[in-house]
Amino acid sequence: MKRAAFYTLGCKVNQYETEAMAELFSDAGYEICDFNEIADVYVINTCSVTHMGDRKSRQIIRRAKKTNPDAIIAVTGCYAQTAPGEIMKIDGVNLVLGTKDRKNIVKNIEELNISSKINQVTDIMCTHEFEELKIKNYSDRTRAFIKIQEGCNQFCSYCIIPYARGPVRSRSEDEILDEIKKLTDNGFAEIILVGIHVASYGTDLKNTSLEDLLIKADTIEGVKRIRLSSIEPMTLNRSFVEKIKSVKKLCPHFHISLQSGCDETLRRMNRKYTTAQYKEIVDGLRESFPDVAITTDIMVGFPGETDEEFNHTLDFINEIRFADAHVFQYSPRQGTPAAKRQNQISSQTKDARSKMIIEATEKSRDDFLKRHIGKTMPVLFEQVVRDGFFEGKTANYINVHVKSDRDLSGCFANVKLESLKNGIIYGKLTE
Repeated sequence: MKRAAFYTLGCKVNQYETEAMAELFSDAGYEICDFNEIADVYVINTCSVTHMGDRKSRQIIRRAKKTNPDAIIAVTGCYAQTAPGEIMKIDGVNLVLGTKDRKNIVKNIEELNISSKINQVTDIMCTHEFEELKIKNYSDRTRAFIKIQEGCNQFCSYCIIPYARGPVRSRSEDEILDEIKKLTDNGFAEIILVGIHVASYGTDLKNTSLEDLLIKADTIEGVKRIRLSSIEPMTLNRSFVEKIKSVKKLCPHFHISLQSGCDETLRRMNRKYTTAQYKEIVDGLRESFPDVAITTDIMVGFPGETDEEFNHTLDFINEIRFADAHVFQYSPRQGTPAAKRQNQISSQTKDARSKMIIEATEKSRDDFLKRHIGKTMPVLFEQVVRDGFFEGKTANYINVHVKSDRDLSGCFANVKLESLKNGIIYGKLTE
């Protein structure tokens, strides 16, 4: 039996797509093995959000070649889509596939030999249909990702993703609901809706929208939790929030990308909101959802970011009081408008600013977590982490560790939250 191994870099969408491709190989009779083992085929699903993603992708490709010099190596994902020529030059790469036509990957692989060098990347901007990559089985029996849309039309000035993923294409509502039903029938308790730009779901379809999808998913028997992945601020207007308040299974956790807390920087980024609008959205969510967690992404060192602009961001972060944040440094992506801008920020300045933002967001995270100490909350446990301690999440995405003699994996249990250490709440079972 032939063996196939997979490595995923980047976002939850990539993870979903890797799972789907692995199923295609499994259905074709391949044994799926660990990436560090000897395999006949290695598939690397790449990321290109930052230059670090590109570099990591190249390292993983070379690692696969070293593990088995006689293996077929296929490279897919965003880096493959935006820089196929670079990848074709890497020793050992046999197939570059990009971000479309992954459903044919097994057929493509089986037509290759060790000396093949095939570039099948085509113009993603001409793609207008959602590519179905279904998942029937998951190795994780607790939380399932479901991809609901592809592509992005926002064209933020720093972002390569619209060029890597193409225009917005929404998945059929019926297909999504059918997959949710099958996953819950197989024991999944939490469904996470993911996409490249989830907020755009339904904009290219008739008679559906993200809020309609949430309302219908809420009625499916067996679904215990529905969680949204990262979402753009302006989607969460008063009208939208008023509609989704009725979705009982929707988790009170919204990851709302901020990027900058300075209006002038946001304008140069081509972000479609102001800080005042962002704050209004956050205030509206806090009014509508008790114990809501607001998390975010923050970029430092965007070209032309002055000390004054950075201080505006720092002040705004302290005002909003995020439950957590992903802080990252601006990285020029070839082909984006921001990469051509003057006044690029030095790495030393970016390092210093990152540390200040991280310090501020860790403080607000701990303040958020401390407010929950003493409460008893339901936790969905996922796995054992060490010495009998199990890890799980509350609905508002608090990471909880509990010691237990019985296996809590995949189970809900009420936990009294007792102490905080390094961003983790420790508690004890109350039942």
